[in-house]
This record gives sequence, structure tokens and C-alpha cells, in this order.
Amino acid sequence: MVNVLGLGNALVDVLISIENDEILKKLNLPRGSMQLVDDNFLNLATEATKGLKQSIAAGGSAANTINGIANLDIPCSFIGKIGSDKFGEYYHDDMVKNGIDPILLNGKAHTGRATVFISKDSERTFGTYLGAAIEMLPEELTPEMFDGFSYFHIEGYLVQNHDLIRKAMRLAHEKGVKISLDMASYNVVEANREFLKEMIENYVDILFANEEEAKAFTGKSPEESLHEFASLVDIAIVKIGSKGSMIKRNDEVVNVGVIKVNCIDTTGAGDLYAAGFLYGLAKTLPLKKCGEIGAVLSGKVIEFVGPKMDERTWKQVQGMVIEIERQ
Repeated sequence: MVNVLGLGNALVDVLISIENDEILKKLNLPRGSMQLVDDNFLNLATEATKGLKQSIAAGGSAANTINGIANLDIPCSFIGKIGSDKFGEYYHDDMVKNGIDPILLNGKAHTGRATVFISKDSERTFGTYLGAAIEMLPEELTPEMFDGFSYFHIEGYLVQNHDLIRKAMRLAHEKGVKISLDMASYNVVEANREFLKEMIENYVDILFANEEEAKAFTGKSPEESLHEFASLVDIAIVKIGSKGSMIKRNDEVVNVGVIKVNCIDTTGAGDLYAAGFLYGLAKTLPLKKCGEIGAVLSGKVIEFVGPKMDERTWKQVQGMVIEIERQ
């Protein structure tokens, strides 16, 4: 039985649709970036967004990916850290509801929150208060946590804690678990390029990056980046927005398009692409089918505000995945 384990920042997403980018300037958030913020920012953001349409969802990049895989009936677990508050309780219950076995450690701070500002053109800008998530310590990870898993998916947003990532990857590697890394955000890559290079070269088997992240790491075009990544890992994936994705393993290069959808919010698109792709790998499907399933999940989730799809859409997605597997 193939099982997938995730490790990431346990964050509740607070999703806010904005009319224009003035609010981003007011809060000093570069458009399209992910910025770490403090309690003071949460207060300012609450005041600045009064009256705007808002919703909440259990999120965090790796958790979104694990949620997607679990909804395709692959056994999954997730390691994260939450606070003893209503957001932490909501986070735990959401995981259980989606069939994920949660390994949620208890922190002293409040549960982390990602304030997601969604622009009219679906661009997302994040103000991320890590809270309890940042309190996760390397010594809290044990070898036993990695027993019985085939794949281990980790998010680049965890790079604020180099020792945690290093230990997690080492433990997974020692257990023979395939390691998957999503680079997360271009500014995260820019600030941690040398550390990421070390981890990728030593531990990572499957690497996901979008074109901005790829450029931040290599300084090259998406296609050139793909080849550079593939020289470092077993499978490299570069996502190129509406043009789809490029995948390389050894000498095999595959291009995958996108499905036609009505885009409302791109939150979770990359995370759900990774979910579909890893599901395909778990089912030992060819790379092209892995990418096509990734495209289905990432395409359908952007028809919703936030990183979650409703039950009706998941049934539709499951049918589309079965069809790809049969082809």
C-alpha cells in the first residue's frame, strides 16, 4: 500500500477578495508575494478589510497537497503544529473529515493564519502569521513518524527552519521514502537559494517549481531551469501557468497543457497540481498521465475561492482521473 506523508506549516487561510491593490500598498505587501507578518499586522489587516467578503479554510501548502491526495483515496498523514484555540480545533477536525491521519503537535502560540488577498485577476498575495507553526522543533521529529510511507512531501515555506527541514529529509531518506519538495514562492527561494540547493542535491527526488521560483533559483528560462533541475533530482516539474507544465525524468521530457475552466482564485493551484502528480506516481502511471491528473486538480480548484473543492466537484474530479487512468 502506497502511503503519503506531508510536513508543513499548519495554517488556517483567511481568504479576502479585494477590489484593487491599494490595500496591498497600505499593508506594505508586494503583489503576488508571501510575506511573514506579526500580531500587529493581523490587527491592521482586520481593520483594513472590514466589510470585504471573507471566508476561512484549513490550509498551508503541504497540507493542501495532502488533502488533495487523500480525496483521491490514497492513505495520507500530515505533521504540523497548532495552538490550543478554535482555529487549531477547526484545523484538526478538517483533516479528520478529509480522511487524513493528523500528527498535530501542540504549540504555545496561536494557530498560524495566512491572510490571502485575492485580486480581481485572481493573483494571490499572502500575509502569513506562522504562530504555533514556527514552534515545530527538529527534536520533535522521530524516525517512527516516517515508518510505512512511500512518499514524503514537504513545502518550501518551512525554510525559516533549516534544521527542521534538514532533519525531516534525513529521516525520510534513511527510511527509503521518496522526497518531494515544492519550492513555494519566489521570494522564499531568493532568500534561501544556497540552503535549498544543498537539500535538493542531497535529498530531493521530486521537485516542483513555477516559472518565477525556477528563475529565482537558476536565473534561467523555464525550459533551461527544467534541465538544470533534472540534473539534480529524479523528476523535475516546472509549472508555466496557463501554458501548463513541463516534466523531465532522465532523458524523457513531457509537456502537459491545462484544462478549460472558469478561474476565480488561484489559491492552492500549485498545491493541488502536486497532489494529482504524486497520486499518479503512487499509481505508477506514466509521467504524462501524472501531469494530466495534476492539471485536472489544479484546474478545478481555481474555480473556487480558497484551496478546497466541494464534494460534488471532487466526485467530478475522481471521474476525470479514472478516465485518464483508463486511456
